[in-house]
Amino acid sequence: MKKLGSHEIRKIFLDFFKEKGHLVEKSFSLVPKNDKSLLLINAGMAPLKSYFLGTEQPPSKKMATCQKCIRTGDIDNVGKTARHGTFFEMLGNFSFGDYFKREAINLAWELMTERLELPAEKLWVSVYLEDDEAYDIWNKEIGISKDRIVRLGKEDNFWELEVGPSGPCTEIYIDRGEKYGCGSPDCKPGCDCDRYLEIWNLVFSQYDKDEKGNYNPLESKNIDTGMGLERISAVMQDTDNIFEIDTMQDIIKEVESITGKKYVSTDKDGMSFRVITDHIRAMTFLVSDGVIPSNEGRGYVLRRLIRRAARHGKLLGIKGLFLNELAIKVINSWGEAYPDLKEREAQIRKIIKVEEEKFEETIDQGINILNEYIKEVKANNKDILDGHHAFKLYDTYGFPLDLTKEILEEYKLTVDENEFNIEMEKQRQRARKAREEGDNHSWNTETTLNIDKDIKTIFEGYENLSLDTKISVIVSDKESENVLKAGEQGIVLLERTPFYAEGGGQAGDTGTITTNKVKAEVVDTKKGQEGQIIHIVKVIEGTLEVGQKVIAEVDVLKRVDTARNHSVTHILHQALKDVIGEHVNQAGSLVLADRMRFDFTHFEGVSRESLDKIEDIVNSKILEGLSVDIVETTLDEARNMGAQALFNEKYGDKVRLVKIGEYSKELCGGTHIKNSSQIGLFKILSEAGIASGVRRIEAVTGLKAYEYVKELEQQIYKVSELLKGNKKDIINKIQTMVEEHKSLEKEIGKLKSELTLSKLDDIINSAIKVEGISVICKRIDDLNGDSLRQLGDKIKDKLGSVLIVLGSSKDDKVSFISMATKDLIGKGIHAGNIIREVAKIAGGGGGGRPDMAQAGGKHVEKIDEALSVVSDIVKAQLK
Repeated sequence: MKKLGSHEIRKIFLDFFKEKGHLVEKSFSLVPKNDKSLLLINAGMAPLKSYFLGTEQPPSKKMATCQKCIRTGDIDNVGKTARHGTFFEMLGNFSFGDYFKREAINLAWELMTERLELPAEKLWVSVYLEDDEAYDIWNKEIGISKDRIVRLGKEDNFWELEVGPSGPCTEIYIDRGEKYGCGSPDCKPGCDCDRYLEIWNLVFSQYDKDEKGNYNPLESKNIDTGMGLERISAVMQDTDNIFEIDTMQDIIKEVESITGKKYVSTDKDGMSFRVITDHIRAMTFLVSDGVIPSNEGRGYVLRRLIRRAARHGKLLGIKGLFLNELAIKVINSWGEAYPDLKEREAQIRKIIKVEEEKFEETIDQGINILNEYIKEVKANNKDILDGHHAFKLYDTYGFPLDLTKEILEEYKLTVDENEFNIEMEKQRQRARKAREEGDNHSWNTETTLNIDKDIKTIFEGYENLSLDTKISVIVSDKESENVLKAGEQGIVLLERTPFYAEGGGQAGDTGTITTNKVKAEVVDTKKGQEGQIIHIVKVIEGTLEVGQKVIAEVDVLKRVDTARNHSVTHILHQALKDVIGEHVNQAGSLVLADRMRFDFTHFEGVSRESLDKIEDIVNSKILEGLSVDIVETTLDEARNMGAQALFNEKYGDKVRLVKIGEYSKELCGGTHIKNSSQIGLFKILSEAGIASGVRRIEAVTGLKAYEYVKELEQQIYKVSELLKGNKKDIINKIQTMVEEHKSLEKEIGKLKSELTLSKLDDIINSAIKVEGISVICKRIDDLNGDSLRQLGDKIKDKLGSVLIVLGSSKDDKVSFISMATKDLIGKGIHAGNIIREVAKIAGGGGGGRPDMAQAGGKHVEKIDEALSVVSDIVKAQLK
């Protein structure tokens, strides 16, 4: 049997099927496209589901791929055994209504025995219990004896997803020899022992399983095969598990180099080696496919992988960051097969590094607190950690519940997950309430309940801003009315309307509804529950009546300003991708007449330099005078044209593609200007984070941008007047003033420290005895954290045995420090725990080592109260 490397096996497989007339496609992204049933691609056929169902035409009736896959259900088990992994590559060949069982079986046998040169006498197969056709092909045509063909039931030989293509399958096994067996004379495929290893599954996909569990025959029969690259590599390299194959060993050797330790699969460090080795592959490929760490969905999977691997690095004794460096090993090893890895190396490493840094900042503190919780649980003879404690670790220190569970498991403890989930739901409700308090839902709920669902409005506002139309419905005070009189407010539905209803982040139009005797102001336009276009109106004069013919006219200036801001979001979206990476995707927007904001996925703040580049690109595209063209087409055709679509957005059969030159192509239902030059000027006002992994840019365009620049110019002029210089010199003058100010501040600080030290004896004499130990607990204002620490060191130098707790307010900021000499630590005193409890009272937090810790606070007025509890805390610790 040949000994082949993993990358070599992949090439042999794909080359073989290319020779056999298959279209060899590169791996699809791990992020599913237009398939909300999957969080991540978890099988070779998953990206091809629409071809199997016949809802899309495949590029070829015969295809082959090596597909990147991730299975999230195994994360907790990775490392505990040498079998489990999250990331794997699935080799597969597929037929969409071309060949079926006979050809699939013959192709598989030829590849296995002739190209990979596996010994035919060691190969066994299983078939579905009722599949006589597959049985006969293996026995009568391939020539496998009946004693090496096993019939198995649905659990083993029928392949299916929750919904979608399914059917019976046949599996190819290799006999690894008696040393892996159970000793039973009846041992064969299907036995629980390790002797017979399944290496290739051929699925005869002939059904479409619906959500009710019914198996509906597919119009054309398909073939879907899957062979795990890691598993066949283990066979070809004669290793016991996937962690011993060549590519995994390359990573393990790198971890050995970093840690100075040797990997031994059976010792306690073996688990940590396996966790890191598996997770580094998974995180590298996830980031390459545009996933960034967050607290939900696939971003949370990535965050779990990075943080779990980082913690196991610490268990191996690794100090500081290491994962972004280790990712280079994955990129170099897999880069030839997956060129995206090399193209996105800088982005991959940076995202992993930023997340590892975030975790580094909190993990030690979090673990210290968790250790305290564990002590409490054990001291109380319990084996379950309270859910609210686990939630605090998650909410405050970024500890995923899974990591808390994993650490607890090492102490044979569990966590109250129900209580954790209750706390999580409370947080969601608080966030939901906060959002809803800022929104006006009234027109979408009660107000529209009485409107006939069959009454629709034809929107003609893309082409027309003024229309002759007729009133269909009037609603006032939640009741249908025939009239709306002067001074009254209500909602109006029209047969045809030029008013754009709020949607896609764009604000609704305003304007007027008039006749020669009536004038009504349209203050907003929204969509009702059934998609009706609802005009919120206030009658200025006359009376509006159902059936009345009216002129509906949009506020043109406001519409154009809004269109400017909407079109610029499209240019901005592409500019963000150009400057900070293809992982950027729209996460929300708000388009108003006077400003716009754009939310996007990104893992860290955008630098001033990058913001300048983004602003320059947007303004250059404005000055190029790019034509803005609207194309109505199908979703597939729009994608073929390179259009960007929002992942969570629903699209109908027909879509509206907005093209801004060749620079931006997006699906969008909003209103736009005709040429990018109409935007005039684009100016970024701010960039900030609004959620984990989501950033926000706020900006202005057109006259608002000009007004903003003029205002800044006026401010610069006023500053130059105050500095008694010209505009060109103000930076130099301010720098000189800042340096002088710093020098004075330093001198003042020095004088204050000297003054404080002059009172050192008074401070020392203020020591009190608590349970026989010396405690100095004092408030000394106008000192920052560093000055408090220096003072604490001076006190310790003077006294051999002492606990020091100091508090201070400076510039409305609260600082605390606590220090304990070594002899007191031996008695149970812990400075970090003391300062944490003290700071809580002043609305702050912090902690640290048993000998020294510091903290901050929010409430200056509570410093004295906070310091007053020190004696009680000391007594509790000594007990």
